[in-house]
Amino acid sequence: MANTQIEVATSANGQKILSIKGPLTIQTLFAFQSAVRENSSSPLIIDFKEVSFMDSAGLGALVGARVAFQKANKPLALAAMNQQVKALMDMSHISQFFRIFPTVEEAQATVA
Repeated sequence: MANTQIEVATSANGQKILSIKGPLTIQTLFAFQSAVRENSSSPLIIDFKEVSFMDSAGLGALVGARVAFQKANKPLALAAMNQQVKALMDMSHISQFFRIFPTVEEAQATVA
């Protein structure tokens, strides 16, 4: 079982920043989905800085989050992805559905 931690903080602008520490996989999917659901009332930035790996279940969870935020008319952004995770997003053509930023700070400055 993967040792993944999910932490949520609130920025000065009222944005929720969900930081994932560890892989986003089938083993960590339910904790991720719960954290996203609990924080769907505000703009959400998902910080991937410490995500070492993501599998297809993780991709599916991101798509589910995107759909939920789109229906709620709330912004969702991804930030600080490593090359491996970004490559998976690009190869599966999922990245086109997300606002992806190089850093959390850049996402914070743009997402309202």
